[in-house]
Amino acid sequence: MSGSRAPRTFDLAVIGTALFCALGLWRVAAILGLHVPLDPNEGWNAYHAAAAMAGGPLYPGPHSYMINNYPPLSFYVVGALGRLFGDDIVAGRLVSLLSLAVVAYGIFALALHMGAKRPAAALAVLWFVGGMLAFTDYVGMDDPQLLAHAITIGGVLLLLRAPRDAPRIAGAALLFALAAFVKHNVIALPLAVTAWLAIYDRRSALRLAAFGAFALLAGLVLFHAIYGSSLLSHLVSARTYSLANLRDGFEAWLPWSFVPLAGLTALGIRYGADRYVRFCLIYAAIGIVLGVSFLGGAGVDANVMFDADIALAISVALLFDRFMPDAVAPFAAACLVLPLVAGAWANADGDWSRASYWLHPMRDEAALARQDIAFVAARRGPALCQMMSFCYWAHKPATVDVFNTGEQLKTGVRSDAQLIAMMASRRFSVIQIDPDATEPLGVRVGAAMARHYRLDHTDDNGAFYVPR
Repeated sequence: MSGSRAPRTFDLAVIGTALFCALGLWRVAAILGLHVPLDPNEGWNAYHAAAAMAGGPLYPGPHSYMINNYPPLSFYVVGALGRLFGDDIVAGRLVSLLSLAVVAYGIFALALHMGAKRPAAALAVLWFVGGMLAFTDYVGMDDPQLLAHAITIGGVLLLLRAPRDAPRIAGAALLFALAAFVKHNVIALPLAVTAWLAIYDRRSALRLAAFGAFALLAGLVLFHAIYGSSLLSHLVSARTYSLANLRDGFEAWLPWSFVPLAGLTALGIRYGADRYVRFCLIYAAIGIVLGVSFLGGAGVDANVMFDADIALAISVALLFDRFMPDAVAPFAAACLVLPLVAGAWANADGDWSRASYWLHPMRDEAALARQDIAFVAARRGPALCQMMSFCYWAHKPATVDVFNTGEQLKTGVRSDAQLIAMMASRRFSVIQIDPDATEPLGVRVGAAMARHYRLDHTDDNGAFYVPR
């Protein structure tokens, strides 16, 4: 902002947003240890973390129905912590929540480094955290996305510190490479900082690109030596693509991002020569283009836009510091925060106004989940769970990755004959199908399941089938 001290009303907007975020984070922390599935990714990640710690096949062959299309590092991080907690899902949730804290600190530190005042930097962080809570389910979810972003933002913080010498550049490049081996879609920030450096410090940009390429190549060679296959062959797993998915994902992202997008546009027009405004423009452009291109893939979620969101958060701090007159700042802050409140209102559970929603979050869901986990555990033999957390908590071995197997069947990469035979032989003692799923393994497998399995019960966790 133009003055040295933010107006009182602006401070109140920051405090109000902080309270909003605190409420959301309290609820996330309160459900961290509950055996309630938050997302299909949780059980999938937990099984792979368990495999990493047990020395089992982390990347099984093409005949396996457990498909791993993620890089390996997060499974070892979560698996090691899971040994302490006795639960890889809870460990993954904790890693995710701590990673969000690191990303938030990184946004704040970068904003300060770029010259923003503390109130503007604080609002930028709160906008990001509030949007994560209101528009995504990734806060405190067992998924490596935020861990990867935490590592990349650490690389940028290291890189921007003086002196920008070879060891510091090599360290940043190593962090960028490590992040890519945690989650392979976090490439926007390394690309953006390299492009930005090419404008102001070409020598450092070339060094960063060289060190980064070497680290990535070394990682790929090491992966092949350890697992006996190419990581790239696993990452490009079968997946359908749809322009309708792209449109829906982009429309879901716009309510959160529209105001800072407009602000960054105005900032670029007025202060386009500012080196840090340029950084935000480059980072946001790369993050948006890459994220939107990913959105069309089946199963792709809001996480592919997180780089764009981080870029916009940093730009929010610069917008209020460089561009916003004191008299207008409170109104602009309200415009920034109101979509978060609206998003939280639209996506909130209908019971949010009850005390139990905050004091005992998801108590009923946890009780129901305990019953369903016990039901799966009581059935002897392997189980098939579309929501793999149920099978994981029931201590069942990993059997079928329903989503990725379904994508292989849809794209013709795999035949459904063996799955049909499994249904005919009643291979699974219980099958759990999500509430909204319609034949996730295809019509023929669904028909075979209907012939050889009967519905035992349905509830909010889905339909549970047992052999006839």
